[in-house]
Amino acid sequence: MRAPITLFRARLGFLFGGRLLLLEHTGRRSGRARFVALETVARPSRDRVVIASGFGTQAQWFRNLAADPHCHVSIAAHVRVPALARVLSPDESALVLDGYRRIHPGAYRKLGRIVEEATGTGIDAVPMVELTLDL
Repeated sequence: MRAPITLFRARLGFLFGGRLLLLEHTGRRSGRARFVALETVARPSRDRVVIASGFGTQAQWFRNLAADPHCHVSIAAHVRVPALARVLSPDESALVLDGYRRIHPGAYRKLGRIVEEATGTGIDAVPMVELTLDL
């Protein structure tokens, strides 16, 4: 689980081709830098990336971004780019998820099973976060 973080820190994030990103966020209690590698759900534009919180609003990174939306993102050849997080509305999330379902049907089914097993809720209830990168 930590291997992608090590690769991103070694500036090898380009190996993931934009499918994974490294999110650096600030711990809401500790104030310390925290890191998590996440799969991108959509890339609407060069400076915007959408990620899903498979563990819902209880995921630590999600809670940390809710407390402080300022973060850094490493994706593809971009390293530690300042970014701002925004939780998408249910309607926006549904549109993103529909696109993901069409483009990656196998990954969508797999993600759906993982989310349901982990949380007991369907994938349609997963909160989505848009990261706007300061490129």
